[in-house]
Amino acid sequence: MQQAAVIITRPAAQAGEFARKVQAIGRRAELFPLLEIHALTDYAGLDSQLARLHDYALVAFVSPNAIDAVFSRIPCWPRQLPIAVMGAGSRTALAAHGIDDSNAKIISPSNTERTDSETLLDELDLAALRDKKVLIVRGETGRELLADALRERGIEVVQLAAYRRAAPTFDDRRRRQLRDFLERENDWVVTSSEALRTLLEWAGDLQLEGGVAKMQRQHLIVPHTRIAETAKTLGFPFITLTGSGDEHVLVALQSRL
Repeated sequence: MQQAAVIITRPAAQAGEFARKVQAIGRRAELFPLLEIHALTDYAGLDSQLARLHDYALVAFVSPNAIDAVFSRIPCWPRQLPIAVMGAGSRTALAAHGIDDSNAKIISPSNTERTDSETLLDELDLAALRDKKVLIVRGETGRELLADALRERGIEVVQLAAYRRAAPTFDDRRRRQLRDFLERENDWVVTSSEALRTLLEWAGDLQLEGGVAKMQRQHLIVPHTRIAETAKTLGFPFITLTGSGDEHVLVALQSRL
C-alpha cells in the first residue's frame, strides 16, 4: 500500500524548503499551491512610506510575504524601529534578511497555537503607542481587526499593500492532481483559511462523484486555531492543530509515519 503523501499547499516560493524537510523525515511530499503571490502594479504608495519609516513607532508585518516585499525595497532596517509579526514563519523570513532578536526588537504572540491579530495585541504596549503611528504591511486584502483595535486606542494606523494574493487557475493539470490525491488518504498541510476555501471549491468543480465529501475526509494539518475553526465550519472532521512553526508541523507529520 502506498504511503500517504504530504500535500503542501503553500505558495510555490515558500514550499520548496519545507518539502525538503518533509522528505528528510521520511515522508513523500507533493506540491499543490493554493495561493499565488503577485507583485503590485504600483509601488509608489509603499515606497513613499518606506522612505519615512522614522515617522513610525512600530511596523507590523502580517505575513512572510509582506516582509520579503518590504526588504526587497529598502537598503537596511532602522535598528531602533520595533517590528511586530504574527508567527514563526515571519520570524524565519526576518532572519533570512538578517533581522533577529540580537539586532531588532521583534514582538510576536507567545501562544504558538494561536498566532493572529488577537494574540499579537496582547503582546503590544498599547498605552505607549497612543498618539503615535503604526504601519501595517499586508496583502491587498486582509482582516481589519488589528488596525481597528489600534485605532480604538488612539493610535494612528497606516495600512499598506506590499503584494497581492490570488488563487491559481484550476487548469487540467491541477484537476488531474486533485483527482489523484482524492483517491487515497493524504495529509494536507494548510496554512491559510483562504486556501482551504479554494480547495473545497475546486473539489466541488471536479467531475467526480462525491468530490467534496472525499475532500472533507482527508486529514488536515494546520498551524493556527483560526484555520482549524474554519476547517470545522467547512465540514472537515480530521484536523491536527500543531501550533506555529515548521518544527511543530514536522513533528505532527512524523507521528503519522
